[in-house]
Amino acid sequence: MYGWTGNILFIDLERGTSRREKLPIHLLQEYLGGRGLGVRLMRDHFRLDPFDPAMPLIFTVGPLCGTSAPTAARMTVVSRSPLTGTIMDCSAGGRFAWQLKGLDLDALFISGRSPSPVCLAIGPEQVEFLPADHLWGSDIPATVAALESRGSVAAIGPAGERGVLFANIMTGEGNSVGRGGLGAVMGSKHLKAVVVNGDRKPQIADPLLFDKARQDVMRLFKASPVIFGPLGIAEFGTPVLVDLMAQRRMAPTENFRKTFFERSGNYSGPAIKESCHPRKEGCYGCPIQCKKSAEKGEHLPEYETVSHFGALNDIDDLRTIVRSNRICNDLGLDTISAAATLSAWGEIRGKFPSAAEIPLLLTDMALQRGDGQLLALGSRRLAEHLGRPELSMSVKSLELPAYDPRGAYGMALAYCTSSRGGCHLRAYPVSHEILRKPVPTDRFSFSGKARIITIAEDTNAAVDSLVACKFSFFGASLEEYAELLTATTGIDYSPQRLKEIGRRICLTERFYNCTNGFSRRDDRLPERFFNEPGTSGDGIEITPLDRERFEQELDKYYHIRGLNADGCFSDRDFLEKQP
Repeated sequence: MYGWTGNILFIDLERGTSRREKLPIHLLQEYLGGRGLGVRLMRDHFRLDPFDPAMPLIFTVGPLCGTSAPTAARMTVVSRSPLTGTIMDCSAGGRFAWQLKGLDLDALFISGRSPSPVCLAIGPEQVEFLPADHLWGSDIPATVAALESRGSVAAIGPAGERGVLFANIMTGEGNSVGRGGLGAVMGSKHLKAVVVNGDRKPQIADPLLFDKARQDVMRLFKASPVIFGPLGIAEFGTPVLVDLMAQRRMAPTENFRKTFFERSGNYSGPAIKESCHPRKEGCYGCPIQCKKSAEKGEHLPEYETVSHFGALNDIDDLRTIVRSNRICNDLGLDTISAAATLSAWGEIRGKFPSAAEIPLLLTDMALQRGDGQLLALGSRRLAEHLGRPELSMSVKSLELPAYDPRGAYGMALAYCTSSRGGCHLRAYPVSHEILRKPVPTDRFSFSGKARIITIAEDTNAAVDSLVACKFSFFGASLEEYAELLTATTGIDYSPQRLKEIGRRICLTERFYNCTNGFSRRDDRLPERFFNEPGTSGDGIEITPLDRERFEQELDKYYHIRGLNADGCFSDRDFLEKQP
C-alpha cells in the first residue's frame, strides 16, 4: 500500500490492552486521514458524553505524513468537546505525527479509563502502560522531560487532569492541540501522556511525479508575499497580523466592545522582533518556519494569543503576554478560551484583570482554585452563572478568536456555520476578505458569502484530512496537493474529488451535531455584533451587522448544503448512505 499504512491501533485503558487491526481501504480513500478519518471513526460513538469512559480519543495522520510533502508532518486529534458538546478535531504539527506514522499506523484509537494515572509508550514492537502517579500534577515541560528519551510526547498539564473545559494537549515541541478541551477528555481517562517512537517511512507510488509536485509547491511558496515576503509569516510569524487587523479596524478589544486598540503596536510582529530577538522555528520538516522562539528557547505567542491577552483584556505589556502564553502552554490551557474567558469576566465585574493579575488567575484557572473554579468553565457558563449570558463572546460555547466579525462579514457567517463552534479555521475567510487570497472579496458585504464559505469549508476539510497546514494555501492550491496525493498513493485525485470528500466530512460533522441537539438556534453570533458598532476611524466605518442580511445568507448556506430551514437533515438516513 502506498501513502497509507492501512493500520489502526486500539487501546483499552481500563483493561490495559491493545490490538492492531486493518483499516478498510475504501475508508482511507474516501476520508483520507486526519480530520476525515477521525470523524468517520466516531460514527458509533458521537452520541456519548465527552467524559464517558467509552468516548474515544482518536489520533490520526494523513497519507502525506512521513513523506517530504511540505507542511504534511501533522496529526489530528478527534473526540467530542466537553466545552461545546460538538464534534471536535484539532491538528498540530511536529515530530509526534511523523513518529506515529513511523509506527506503521494511520490512527490510534484510545478508549476506557485507566484505574490510575498512566502514560502510553508505543514502540515498533510493543505498547507499554507506564504508571504515571509520580507525573500526575506535573506541568507539561516536566512531563516531557521525563519521557522524551522514549520518543515524541503528547501530554496534558494540570488543567487537563482537573477537567478544565478548555484544557489542551501539548506536544514536546510546544505545538498545541488547542481548542475545545480535548485535554480534559484525555485527563478524564487518567492518561497523562502518549509517547510514540517509530521511524518507518511510507512508500511513494510515483517518486518522479511526487518530486515535480513538491517543486511546484515550493516555487509557489517562494512567490507568495504572505509566506516569504518581507512582511510575511516566515519573517515575523503570525503576530504580523496585529498591525493589519488594527489597520482594518477589526481587532477585538475589551471583550469585543471595541475593534481598535491604540497600543497594539507594543506587541506587534515588529515589536516582538525588536524586543525578543526571535529565532525562526517551525513544525518538523516545514519550510515556512512561521513559529518564533526567544533566544533562550522560550516559545513566543502567535497572533490569536498576543491579541487576546493584549487588546481583548486591555493590556499592552509584551512581557505579560509572553508570560501568559508560557503559563498556558506549561499548564495545558487553550490560550484563546483562557484569555476570552478572562475578558468576559472582566467586563461583567466592571474591571479587566491587570497585567499583574493575569499570571495568577491563569494558574488558578488551571488548578481550579479560588476564582479559577468559575473561570475554568469557559466564558458561556461563567457568564450564565453571573447573570450576564450576553457577555460571552462565543458561538456554540467556543470563544471567538481575534477577528471581529463586524469587520469581515464572511467571518460572521463562518463563525456560525463552523461544526466546532466559533472557529476562524473552518473556512478562514480572512484569506480573501483581508489577505486577498486567492482573490479579494468585499469584506463589508454578505453577497455571495454563503457559497464562498461552503466551498472553503469543503476545501479546508480536505486539507485537514491530508493533513496539511492551511498556511500552505497562501501560496499553493488544492491542485498541487491533489497531485502530491496522486503521486503518493497511486490513486487519481483531482481538486474536485478532494472537495467532494471535504463536503462529505462537513455534512457528517453537522449530522453528528444535529443528532446531539444542535440546530439553527446555535448558528448565531452574540447580540453585541448586531446591536453595537465597532470602532470607526481612518475613513473606515464599523457598523453593527445587518441581522436580516445575515439570516438571508444563512438560509442560502443551508440551501446550498441541502439542509432544512432549521439547519438540519430531512433525511434521517443520511449517515447510512455514506461510506
